[in-house]
Amino acid sequence: MGSISFFAWAYYCPQFHDAKGGLNGEFCLPVSVGIALIIRGCTIHRRLRKSSFWFALSIIGQAVALQLINAGPYVRYQHYKPLHSLLTGTNLFLLFFLLTQTVLVVASFRTLWPDIQTWLCRTFKFWQLLSIGLLFSLSSATVSREIFTYSLELPFATFIQLLNLATVILVVWNLPEETLIALKQVLDKILKRSGRKNDYDGIDPFAIVASVGVTLLAAVLSIISYERHPHIPDEVGYLYHAKYFAAGMLTMPAAPVPEAFNIDLMTYEDNRWYSPVSPGWPAILAIGMFFGVPWMVNPVLGGFSTLLAYIFIRTIYDRYTARIATLLLCISPWFIFMATNFMTHTLTLLCTLISAVAVVWSRKTGKVSWAWIGGLSVGMVSLTRPLEGVIVAGLLGLWAIGLGGQRLRLSAIAGFVFGAIILGSLALPYNKFLTGNPLKFPIMAYFDKYYGHMTNALGFGPERGFEWPHDPYPGHGFMDVLVNSNLNIFSINIELLGWSTGSLIFFAVMLFSRVKQRNDYLMLSAIFTVIAAHAFYWFSGGPDFGARYWYLAIVPCIALTVRGIQVLAGRLESDLSPVTHQGNRVICGGFLLCFITLINFFPWRAIDKYHLYRGMRPDIRHLAKENNFGKSLVLIRGNREPDYVSAAIYNPVDLHTDVPIYAWDKNEDIRNRLQKEYSGRSIWIVEGPSITGGGYNVVEGPMPSTKR
Repeated sequence: MGSISFFAWAYYCPQFHDAKGGLNGEFCLPVSVGIALIIRGCTIHRRLRKSSFWFALSIIGQAVALQLINAGPYVRYQHYKPLHSLLTGTNLFLLFFLLTQTVLVVASFRTLWPDIQTWLCRTFKFWQLLSIGLLFSLSSATVSREIFTYSLELPFATFIQLLNLATVILVVWNLPEETLIALKQVLDKILKRSGRKNDYDGIDPFAIVASVGVTLLAAVLSIISYERHPHIPDEVGYLYHAKYFAAGMLTMPAAPVPEAFNIDLMTYEDNRWYSPVSPGWPAILAIGMFFGVPWMVNPVLGGFSTLLAYIFIRTIYDRYTARIATLLLCISPWFIFMATNFMTHTLTLLCTLISAVAVVWSRKTGKVSWAWIGGLSVGMVSLTRPLEGVIVAGLLGLWAIGLGGQRLRLSAIAGFVFGAIILGSLALPYNKFLTGNPLKFPIMAYFDKYYGHMTNALGFGPERGFEWPHDPYPGHGFMDVLVNSNLNIFSINIELLGWSTGSLIFFAVMLFSRVKQRNDYLMLSAIFTVIAAHAFYWFSGGPDFGARYWYLAIVPCIALTVRGIQVLAGRLESDLSPVTHQGNRVICGGFLLCFITLINFFPWRAIDKYHLYRGMRPDIRHLAKENNFGKSLVLIRGNREPDYVSAAIYNPVDLHTDVPIYAWDKNEDIRNRLQKEYSGRSIWIVEGPSITGGGYNVVEGPMPSTKR
């Protein structure tokens, strides 16, 4: 009954809903409490009752911690609320819960700590513990512009992670022996512990189910949280690009009143306008646009990426490692939310995985055709994100010629190189068509034209950057590299797995252990190369969808997380007991953290951040149906972002088609020119969210074009 009461409270209490009745981030806390009570109630009379108590506390503990964070649908990195805010209202109650959790954990650890301390000192050297602790702490919070604020937040964030880690340790520590034995049998059956390393044995049904699950989860989030609508200016440009590609066009005819149709990442010329971004992703997105489901493209690509990630890890590790890694990937908020949006990164990851698998199979089979597929995939990466194309070409090229693995046949190496060149070189005529110079990328011409020469170029210097709020310092220098790295490492710690302990805890164990295999070094080299290459770029990528500029590192990060789990489990088995099931405490801890992520982090992130993110909302498409806009001119009042661009995405490629045309009502001069251009249409005036404080609102219409 208690759990039902919390569910009812969450559903009916106005505190957990916004002004229009939608859910807010606070809704997740009572739901988590209700789920925790169900788990506790199901085990209270069994031998699991002690462990289930700590598990319920772990669930509520993360839910409480998430409510202490300022995230929301804004362009900002998340931080814990300031001290003066924490000491007021409901936050004071949340702090009281943390205090209670702390007292309970400390009291229970008093008897355990001597044994744990002895084991840690016997298993790890001092420098390893220090290094793991530093990464654990420094990744728990990101920098603030005020040093004093950061100096307060960092120890508090470290304490929250440490408290949740201790609570999870108590969960697995109190699991009965017979439960561990039963869990070992279940895990061995599901994860297929047997199986030789590097012995690929066909597509695993496990991986197929996982890939379908990822597609379905990402699609559901795309519908419910993302509302099948772009939320980032880049996405608006991609959708426009895909729209005119789907119509068989390389550019669009010039807009009749360009200022009224102004959106970011769009080049305006006298006789045409077009998106300056690389054509690879819009070409793939155009397939979904052609069939009317562009929002399904990334979920499908995410599903295929899951399958390819399994195959890749399976070919260099064993099936047991590959299956655990696949499970972690399936519950990675970074991976799933990236497969929910309209951004480029899921495509580049998929093409990178295709190329990596193709190189492996070309090495195993000796077939040149696989090398060609690998090269063509690298070419596709370069057509989508050119810098990442260079990274992938360099990494896989070195791997193909024998660095870190057996060298491919010369004919296969040639096929890999020519495949990359043939597809990648399609950018040259495309560049020539848009900029007049095959070596001048449209995106660089765009930034040179609208922001200044060399502002978006790689390298260091005072002219780099646009002075955006998330650009640490003017220009680009060593301090920018440090701050950008801190921002991205923090984002990975939060978004990679959504764990209450931080996502990098097992990765840190692997990173600073001395039991690395050759393939572990391959994973580390891939991560290092991605980080090093982006150090030459002035921007970190911002807070949208985690460390998105480092997204190609996600599979290596997942693989090394699994290896960290295995290393820790192996040492626990060898040091604490000759019985081999003791290491499953570590594996169970990882899976329990994943379960908590599904309960807490996913709904919190979907509701609190990505729903109506940046103020972008699809209301205008609903208003068009309700008011039957028809062949009309709809003037959008408010800011360009989010007010106009949220409506602009529903414009046709031909701005004279007999459908609603959405234009930005920027000022009276532009309004008069629009009315003259569209003299035969009725006019609607709609106020955007920045004016209404909520959704779009029709204030006038339909009016004849002669009336203002």
